[in-house]
Amino acid sequence: MLLSSLFPFLILKPMLATGIVYAFLESTFEGKLVLLVLFVGSIFSWSVMVTKIRVLNFAKKQSADFMKMFRRDRQPLQIFEQEIDFQGSPLYQIYQAGCHELCFQLLGSIEVDETFGVRLAMAPRMSPSQMRSVTAAMERAVGESALQLESQMIILSTAVSGAPFVGLLGTVWGVMDAFGGIAAAGTANLAAMAPGVSGALITTVTGLLVAIPAMFGYNFLVTTVRSMIVSCDNFAAELSSELEHRYVSYDPLEK
Repeated sequence: MLLSSLFPFLILKPMLATGIVYAFLESTFEGKLVLLVLFVGSIFSWSVMVTKIRVLNFAKKQSADFMKMFRRDRQPLQIFEQEIDFQGSPLYQIYQAGCHELCFQLLGSIEVDETFGVRLAMAPRMSPSQMRSVTAAMERAVGESALQLESQMIILSTAVSGAPFVGLLGTVWGVMDAFGGIAAAGTANLAAMAPGVSGALITTVTGLLVAIPAMFGYNFLVTTVRSMIVSCDNFAAELSSELEHRYVSYDPLEK
C-alpha cells in the first residue's frame, strides 16, 4: 500500500533530477540571472493577484451592503446624514462625492450636525446648472474609482507579455554560448551539445510558468474590474436621477 502511494513520486523524482534540476545546474551565469529576474517577477505577479482578488472581493461585499441600505431607505441622503461608513466600496465613494457637492450647492456647507435635516428641508431647490456640478463630481469619483480598481494591473500585463520574452532571451543567449563552446572545442556531438542546450531551455520553461498563471489571473481580474466599473456608472446615473428628482427645480424661463 505504501509502495503504491509512493509510486508517482518515485517516477517523478528521476525526471526532476534529470530534467529541471539538471538543466538548472547546467545553465550559465547569464541563464541563472534570467531565472532570478523571472523568479522576482513571479513573486510580484502572484502578490498582485492575491491582493487584488482580496481587495475586489471586499469591495464587492461592501458595495452590496451599501446598495442594500441605500435602496431600503429610499432617502438619498439618509446614509450621508447618519454618517455610516462603507470603506472600500467604490459605490460609496461616488455617493460621498455626490452628497458633498449636493450639500455644498444646497446649503453652502458639507457639515453634518443635528440641524442638518432641518436645514435640508428648508433649503430651496437647486437649478439645473447646480445639478450639473453634482453630476460632474460623481463622474470624477467614477473615474477615480476606476483608476483605483485598475491599479497594479500593469504588473500582471507585463508578466504575461514580458516573461516569455525574457525566458526566450535566456534561451537564445544560452544556446549561443553552447555553440560557441562547441566551436571552440572543435567537437560537434550530441553529448557535448546536450548540457548547454538543456541549460538554455530552462529559462523559456520558467518564463512560461510565470506567464501562464499571470494570464489567467489577469483575465479574471480584468473581467471583474470591468463589471465593477459598469456598476459604478450605473449607480452614478441612478443617484443622479434620484437627486435631480428630489432637489432640482426646473424654471420654465431658464434656457
